[in-house]
Amino acid sequence: MLEEVERWLTRRSWSSGDRPLNRLTDAREADPRGTSVSVVLPALNEEATVGAIVATIRRELMEKVRLVDELVVIDSGSTDATAAVARAAGARVVHRDAILPRIPALPGKGEVLWRSLLVTSGEIVCFVDADLRDFSADFVSGTVGPLLTDPSVQFVKAMYDRPLGDSAGQGGRVTELVARPLLNLHWPQLAGFVQPLGGEYAVRRSLLERLPFPVGYGVELGLLVDALHTVGLDALGQVDVGVRIHRHQDGQALGRMAAAIYRTAQLRLSRGHLVRPVLTQFERGEGGFVPRTHAVDTEERPPMREIAEYAERHAA
Repeated sequence: MLEEVERWLTRRSWSSGDRPLNRLTDAREADPRGTSVSVVLPALNEEATVGAIVATIRRELMEKVRLVDELVVIDSGSTDATAAVARAAGARVVHRDAILPRIPALPGKGEVLWRSLLVTSGEIVCFVDADLRDFSADFVSGTVGPLLTDPSVQFVKAMYDRPLGDSAGQGGRVTELVARPLLNLHWPQLAGFVQPLGGEYAVRRSLLERLPFPVGYGVELGLLVDALHTVGLDALGQVDVGVRIHRHQDGQALGRMAAAIYRTAQLRLSRGHLVRPVLTQFERGEGGFVPRTHAVDTEERPPMREIAEYAERHAA
């Protein structure tokens, strides 16, 4: 791992418990600008989970304390009761196609996140996936917290364990097989992010409005890479919020996701080519996430017919 990243991990990685709610509300009240917070849930056929997420955010972060000012669900064409459930739980629901109608909407999560900037007003925008189960308000307060208490922070991602069935830490297969290798090899400054593809993150609007949005699955990787180039590593951070439980996709869906992420990375590699042949992965330890760095085997053997001993043997 780069020394710069090691220093970053000690300075810009936190736990949600580092900033209790009372500290965050005090920071808001002390801020003469009155920094406002919008929470956006992109949703497509999430009637089973979206209501509980909306209700938790509303109860814990809008009614018990005033941390969130605006809670919006962007429905990207659900055929189930997602919109009705979200509205009943207390969210403002906006259909994707009603936003910027002069530009026909494209399918994809990134399209929804991009359009959400037009129907929200918070100086801080927090994105939360709508398929989470056992949702905790820490996903919002944890990621928003550094932005409220440190003006130098621009972009904060949640980090967490992702169980796959009964196996702890085995979720995030596209992260481990595609995104983490790409970032480690080509953008090693981002090797310290535990969940680079996670859908829970908070960003200052002043940064988001400067970034392009890949319309599909590549949006998280694209925003992270472009934020690095725009504001630098020290303006980025991550917060440990515990465990993320959600619906896992099948192999074909993961393949489509991986292809979109690879294509997003490919477009950004045109800015300059960099390969650093090491890979940093993370394990949960007693004190939090522990980085483990491994060399990536990049050596290749030449075609056997170019080996003299092979040529001699076959010439005999």
